[in-house]
Amino acid sequence: MSWKGLIHKYKKFLPVTDKTPIITLQEGNTPLLLSRYLSEKIGLDVYLKYDGANPTGSFKDRGMTMAISKAVEKGVKAVMCASTGNTSASAAAFSARCGLKCIVLIPEGNIALGKLAQAMIHNAQVIAIKGNFDVALNLVKTITDEYPIELVNSLNPFRIEGQKTAPFEICDFLSDAPIFHSIPVGNAGNITAYWKGYKEYKDKKLSTRLPKMLGFQAAKSAPIVDEKIIENPETIATAIRIGNPASWETATAARDESGGLIDKVTDDEILLAYKILAREEGVFVEPASAASVAGILKLNEAGYFKGQKGNIVCTLTGHGLKDPNLAVESIQKPIVIEPDLKTVIKEIGL
Repeated sequence: MSWKGLIHKYKKFLPVTDKTPIITLQEGNTPLLLSRYLSEKIGLDVYLKYDGANPTGSFKDRGMTMAISKAVEKGVKAVMCASTGNTSASAAAFSARCGLKCIVLIPEGNIALGKLAQAMIHNAQVIAIKGNFDVALNLVKTITDEYPIELVNSLNPFRIEGQKTAPFEICDFLSDAPIFHSIPVGNAGNITAYWKGYKEYKDKKLSTRLPKMLGFQAAKSAPIVDEKIIENPETIATAIRIGNPASWETATAARDESGGLIDKVTDDEILLAYKILAREEGVFVEPASAASVAGILKLNEAGYFKGQKGNIVCTLTGHGLKDPNLAVESIQKPIVIEPDLKTVIKEIGL
């Protein structure tokens, strides 16, 4: 049977009824790729859950199909979010799909070009504020509390419900949950959702175990690790440049209940993992996605996986074209030569 989207596939696990209009871009069903390079490096089977293959290029589509479907069911005419990029792109696309007005607050100068382009082409009303993501989210919460506009950030519980389907797909593919699951942590909704999904599948006896959740924040945007709000978070990984995560408590619960950890990785470690994925596996991700791989490489160097058997799944949250500037800036520029056959052959090294 053809794929019709994650709500159709996992309807019995989701808070929808026959009266819920399903707004879908056929999101979900994203690849789970075995990484030869990382498996050899770490000594466990390492899989890459590539959610950059979703319709708008990020995992946000999983939660947004639910949030927008329930907003339409509720009868609202407008939705609103604060965003470092991916949420705005997804909210704008799903809103366009069903004719809702979409309003987006972004931090001025701190949103990757690819994501900004998406929100704007889908006709969202994009407003840049002189402040970071946390300031934007506080404004959105106040506005949606006082006006008939639906908040579609991960504070919206339907977002988490949609995002919890990724572990369903992983368990279906592997015939069980992995031993470890590594995931980037920004606003912390995704690690919350994954843990919820894994628990629900085990409760239904569709898997036999629960993974240890391994979350990774950027070193200068690591409020959970540092146990304090970061007033001015900084990192090249703009999607996780968040100093006060909305799902802080549920993220630490996922860490503690699973017997896992939340650690931090530097921008240099993220950039190295970013290049490894592209050059060794042919997988192009946005920088924040690479935090999950940077994290397991760091843990491996510290001996964390020594003596362990089984597998690891790394969530790759978004496509590399979300942030094309970094890709161009982080590699050697193409050389320019004359269009002469001998010159080209010489340059190739033949």
